[in-house]
Amino acid sequence: MGVFSRLGDIINSNINAMLDKAEDPEKMIRLMIQEMEDTLVDLKSSCAAKMATRAEMERDCNDLNEKIERWGTRAILAIEKKRDDLAKEALLEKKQYQTQMELAQKDLESYNRLIKECKINIGQLESKLEEVTLRHKMLIQRGIHAAEKRKARNLVSSAGNARAMMRFGELENRIERIEADADLAGSGTNNLEKQFSKLESDGIIEKELEKLKKTLNQAEKKSATSKNQGVGNDA
Repeated sequence: MGVFSRLGDIINSNINAMLDKAEDPEKMIRLMIQEMEDTLVDLKSSCAAKMATRAEMERDCNDLNEKIERWGTRAILAIEKKRDDLAKEALLEKKQYQTQMELAQKDLESYNRLIKECKINIGQLESKLEEVTLRHKMLIQRGIHAAEKRKARNLVSSAGNARAMMRFGELENRIERIEADADLAGSGTNNLEKQFSKLESDGIIEKELEKLKKTLNQAEKKSATSKNQGVGNDA
């Protein structure tokens, strides 16, 4: 494929219309960017070659111009020296170089037009490349957003599915049974704790009761002993 084979299509293309028709817009844009970058490199290389040729042609024109001036000066010198024959020869040489100069200038003008058009094409292609590159970035973001949106909708749809809701209900029931079992286990532990606490408390109370009884018995014995001693003394 030549350097300019797709340049017109690329520059004049409607990017939005092309993307709307494409089955895989992102892939198409990547290919388009690659083609535009390759074309831009070739176009710049071609333009640089034309500019180098133009510089060479300008040097040739300067050389021709110097020769024209030189032979014109010689013609004047020959006339001053009364050498009309040499003057004619000098004028013939001058004429030949002037003819070459006219052709060289036409070629130079053609090269200037080509270089100008080439620079315009480069500018248009760079602008279009920037547009497509920006579009590529936007397309990638849209693709990411679309994927996220699809995933979210699928999750919402799955959550609203009757079978999914049934499984959710079953899971909820299992969790409730686990919680109930935990409560029962905790309740058994609390009852056992209460029973042992009661036994421990009963033991303490029994000891206190025995101690209190013993104290009362001792007091009664002392009281009885005191009364008996009193009766004996009266007799």
